[in-house]
Amino acid sequence: MRAKKRISRIAYHTVVLAVGFVMIYPLLWMVMSSFKESSTIFHTAGQLLPTQPTLENYANGWKGFSHTTFATFFKNTFFVAAMGTVGSIVSSLLVAYGLSRLRFRLRGLLFALVLLTMMLPGQILMIPQYLWYNQLGWINTYSPLIAEFYFATQGFFVYLLMNFMDGIPKDLDEAAKIDGCSYYSIFSRIILPLSTPAIATVAIFSFMNRWNDYMGPLLYLKRTEKYTISLALKLFCDQTSSSDYGALFAMSTLSLVPIFLIFAFMQKYLTEGVATSGIKG
Repeated sequence: MRAKKRISRIAYHTVVLAVGFVMIYPLLWMVMSSFKESSTIFHTAGQLLPTQPTLENYANGWKGFSHTTFATFFKNTFFVAAMGTVGSIVSSLLVAYGLSRLRFRLRGLLFALVLLTMMLPGQILMIPQYLWYNQLGWINTYSPLIAEFYFATQGFFVYLLMNFMDGIPKDLDEAAKIDGCSYYSIFSRIILPLSTPAIATVAIFSFMNRWNDYMGPLLYLKRTEKYTISLALKLFCDQTSSSDYGALFAMSTLSLVPIFLIFAFMQKYLTEGVATSGIKG
């Protein structure tokens, strides 16, 4: 029996490692190719490790375009991602708290509308939003990429936070009311500290979505110095002339570093937030 269990365990881990390697191989190939000379990347596509590693791609890619270095693109992306994440957290927290703890007319209808926003494809809103932002004079600014997230437009975050708050015992609210706390005090002193795992989950997903967003910057940003990383990477591929794939892979590798660090340092909160968001009190 022990031998059978050992064999099955070895077989299981072998299969998992093999499948994991197949899934991560394109990422490894991109990272390794960033250390190859651009002229040899596709000639040695079947070779994972570079024969003569070089950092030239990183130097060339960091120079950027039109006198705009990639440091500017990183700064632009971080600004948009950070401001959008703050807006998503604040607005989603307020709406989730109202739906979870307050009782008022049309509460069920409002919650249904929040759920409906999760089912509405973003492509449907592109044209009306663009016309609206154009009338406001927000084209070629970061406002269209940030403003909407301050109005709890992401129903998934509201739903996740609301479920998490429903798992917090309402006895704590009653005890706080006896001590003279208002709804605002209960929210700031009880709900917020206990909702840290769910808030961290929202922050991770929101930051990652804003960091990787491509369609929004493509619609609203026109000047190179305002580009985010997703748009800047596209500039390395020129259909009318030669494309610098080495610099493209190098900057793509660097763009993954912030996301990797976030997952590495906040994995505990992410797992806890997702696992407990559906627990009911």
